[in-house]
Amino acid sequence: MQQQNAGMGQGQQQQQSIMPQPPNVVTSKDHLYITDMLSWNLLAMKKAHNFAQQCQDQQVAQALEAVGNMHNRHYQTILTHLNNQQQQTQQQQMQ
Repeated sequence: MQQQNAGMGQGQQQQQSIMPQPPNVVTSKDHLYITDMLSWNLLAMKKAHNFAQQCQDQQVAQALEAVGNMHNRHYQTILTHLNNQQQQTQQQQMQ
């Protein structure tokens, strides 16, 4: 029984090939995940800013603003990657 299981594991490993580069396709699942990432970062940024405005301790308020700025940078980075990918796709289609 163990020999059969060991043989199956080797066969599965041989069938999987490593992609040298990810495909230039965004699946619907990818799109949903990207949308979620943008939403999470935007929400976290807004909440941190809101809590910082309500906070009376300046050190805590500054830390919350720093957290909000970090999420804003993440949000902008994701958008930049998406825009760059869109531009590359459009250039490839024109060629």
